Amino acid sequence: MNEPADMTRAGTGAIPNVPRRITGPVLMGVVPGQPLAVIHRAAELAHSLNVQLICAYVDVTTYLAEEPDGRTGALPIDPDGIDDDIEGISAGIKERLQEALDGSGVHWSFVTLAGDPARALGRLAGSSDASVIVVGTRERGLGARLEELLVGSVAVHLTHRQHRPVLVVPLAPHRKQHRQEGH
Repeated sequence: MNEPADMTRAGTGAIPNVPRRITGPVLMGVVPGQPLAVIHRAAELAHSLNVQLICAYVDVTTYLAEEPDGRTGALPIDPDGIDDDIEGISAGIKERLQEALDGSGVHWSFVTLAGDPARALGRLAGSSDASVIVVGTRERGLGARLEELLVGSVAVHLTHRQHRPVLVVPLAPHRKQHRQEGH
């Protein structure tokens, strides 16, 4: 129901766009310590559209593997690496979401995914027929800039890998400093 409509009719050319009611959920990508602005914007959108909000955390230290019986499960990228307590991280994120969303009137859920964030969010958007994907920008700073150079922007990858709209919530916009006259 959320697929883009074909805007041509054989032999007649363009047809007028007839808006359809959005029925698919809002999918929000979450990360530990994410500013509340992203959660609040996604909740406002879900509330305005009267749809569910699906909150998804992607554990980048794991990948999806298919079992011989056809089931898929998350496996660590480095089994001997640091044990990051994914259950604890997920529980902390869910607790923060509960504090921010309980009492808001928004029906929401939380899921932990594995692998590359853009691919995992894209898969979930497809399987849940999400209407829109909401993500936040990165915090400013050298570490965030280096990470973006190495792995790229999740928002950019999402816009190129699937057809759903992506809402990017700015976290720390760069403010222009205006020079005062005479200085």
